Amino acid sequence: MPNIQSIQIRDPFIFQEGGALYLFGSTDPDIWRAAGVGFDVYKSSGSLTEWEGPYPAFRPPENFWSTRNFWAPEVFQYNGAYYMFATFLPDAGKRGTAILRSESPPGPFLPWSFGPVTPPAWECLDGTLYIDEAKIPWMVFCHEWQQVGDGKICMLRLTDDLKAAASCPELLFTASEAPWAKPLKNRAPGSYVTDGPFLHRTKDGTLLMLWSSFGETGNYCIGAAVSETGTLKGPWRQSDEPVYSADGGHGMLFTAPEGGLYLAIHTPNQTPNERAVFAGLRWDGDRLLPTGEVIP
Repeated sequence: MPNIQSIQIRDPFIFQEGGALYLFGSTDPDIWRAAGVGFDVYKSSGSLTEWEGPYPAFRPPENFWSTRNFWAPEVFQYNGAYYMFATFLPDAGKRGTAILRSESPPGPFLPWSFGPVTPPAWECLDGTLYIDEAKIPWMVFCHEWQQVGDGKICMLRLTDDLKAAASCPELLFTASEAPWAKPLKNRAPGSYVTDGPFLHRTKDGTLLMLWSSFGETGNYCIGAAVSETGTLKGPWRQSDEPVYSADGGHGMLFTAPEGGLYLAIHTPNQTPNERAVFAGLRWDGDRLLPTGEVIP
C-alpha cells in the first residue's frame, strides 16, 4: 500500500463516494515530453497518507486522437454517471479539455466528447465542471498565456449530456487582475499564467474560485477569487495575497472523513519530484486561512 510521499502526481483531485476517497491526477512520469500513458487512480477508506493502487482509470483506446500531454483529470458525478474532465494535446490541433465517461468512480473512463470541447483555435487547459442554480452545466477553463500573454479564465455552457459546447466562451477575469499574481520571469513582458480553476460554494452561499499562477518570488501559488454576485459570471474579487505560496499549486478543496477542510495541491512544481500535499484550512468570513496542518 503506497504512502502518499511515494506517489509522483501533479494536479491532485479528490473524489469521494460511499466513504471511499479516490485520488486522481496527472500520473505519467513525464507529462511534458513523453508519450501519454493515461491516468491512474488511488483509493483510500479514509486515510490521507496510505492509498491502494495505482489502478488504471483511463488508457487511450486504439487510434485515440491524442498521444501527448495527458493532464489534470477531475471527476464529477452527473445524472447517474461519472465524468472526467481532462486536458489533452490533439495530434492535429490545439491543447484543450475533453470529457470522458464511466459507470463507476474509479473507471475505466472512455472518451465521451469528440475531442476537446474548448474552442478549437484556442490553446486551453484545466477545464472544470460547474452546475449553476438552474442546473445548467458549465465548463470553467484557462485560455493559455502562451497564446494570449495575460492568461484568462473563461466559461462556456455545455450541452446537457456534456458532449459538446453549447455557447461561445465568456471571459471571467485575467491573471493580472490579481494583486498577488506576477508576470513570468524571462518571458515576454505581460506573460501571466492561469492554471487549475476550482469552484466551491460555501455554507453561507459564497461562490469561491481557487486558481494558480506565479507569485512575487517566482513560486507556484494558489489564490482565491470571490464572486460578488454569487453567480459564475461574477464580477470576481481577487484576494490580495495567495492562499498558498510555498511552490505548490493546482489546488482543490475537500472535506476529509473526520470533517477537516483541506487544500489538495502538488508541490514542489518540478518533475519528477512533485507529490500530493493536503494543507488544512479554515474559514474567516469568505477568506481561507491555513490551520498549520500539512499532510504528509
